[in-house]
Amino acid sequence: MKTARLVLCALCITVLFGCSDKAKELLETAAFEESQSNFPHALEIYQELARAYPESKEGEIARARIADLKSRQ
Repeated sequence: MKTARLVLCALCITVLFGCSDKAKELLETAAFEESQSNFPHALEIYQELARAYPESKEGEIARARIADLKSRQ
């Protein structure tokens, strides 16, 4: 039972750290698309990021970028 708890704990930690990397990757990709003036695709990626990681720093940045891109339309 103790081993199962340790394995579960290790898995949770791995997932949490993996999420952060994915959030950063999405943010970088969206910013690149935006820099290439591909605003519709950037908006899609920012929206995906905001939905998937709402409590993260990257999610907060994504929401701000979404608001800015929508205000330009």
